[in-house]
Amino acid sequence: MIAELNRLLEAIEAELSEDIDVGALAGGFGTTEYHLRRMFSSLAGMPLSEYIRRRRMTVAAADVATDGRMLDIAVRYGYGSTEAFGRAFRAVHGASPAEVRADGGPLRSQPKLRFRLTVEGNSSMDTRITHRPDFRLVGHAARVPLIHEGVNPHIQVHVAGIPASEHARLKALSNTEPAGLLQVSADVDPDYAEGSELTYLHGVAVDAQAAPPEGLDAIEVPAGDWVVFRTSGPYPAALQEAYAASATDWFPSNPWRLRPGPSIVAVLERAEDFSTATTELWMPIERA
Repeated sequence: MIAELNRLLEAIEAELSEDIDVGALAGGFGTTEYHLRRMFSSLAGMPLSEYIRRRRMTVAAADVATDGRMLDIAVRYGYGSTEAFGRAFRAVHGASPAEVRADGGPLRSQPKLRFRLTVEGNSSMDTRITHRPDFRLVGHAARVPLIHEGVNPHIQVHVAGIPASEHARLKALSNTEPAGLLQVSADVDPDYAEGSELTYLHGVAVDAQAAPPEGLDAIEVPAGDWVVFRTSGPYPAALQEAYAASATDWFPSNPWRLRPGPSIVAVLERAEDFSTATTELWMPIERA
């Protein structure tokens, strides 16, 4: 995976003045665009699309400083008008092309990235691989923004608005793994950009053959393999660390890649105030 990401970075540098087809690049590397984008954002701390924009505008700044026609420069970097180019340029540098041409700055540079894998071997991850047949996730769903660290207040409000009787009803419906009440994130932006919207479902897993219960939202989950990370500790910090470690430690060391599908959190045990918890994080995977 690290080698594939570095090949992607080299391809981006070669194509900064052209449209970059990430899907075609991923296919050429023998992986998928979905997995490549998710691993990039997890390791780089920014969406792939944002890195491309920053690098493109970093290189474009040298052209802006010349006396070339601004429309020619905009077209060279894939923009159909000077206005669109100017908006992208200002978003990166904090100044318009005209201001930079007149004053020489300010300019903000995005250095070229290179990924390296550091193997320390001083910790292990409690994981298992399991194959699940078709199943269905049912519960109460809402669209919420993605927040990388800390408690997501939008999810808190959503769950708090579900009557206690519904929690009991959902628990009674659960009849397959992952067991118990679940926290489900679906339709997540492949770039994993903070603030992007996802579907959050508070619910349970049921057999695919079971009829969808009335009044509940449902997510159909096809058969496939899953990696399950078990974590214990402060909540949600330990769980969020497991998400990060899956990208930095587990996927680079194992012959699996992410496939599209929901990520699922099962809370096995928790403190009464939810300050600590033991959880299982389920992520859909396929052979790399």
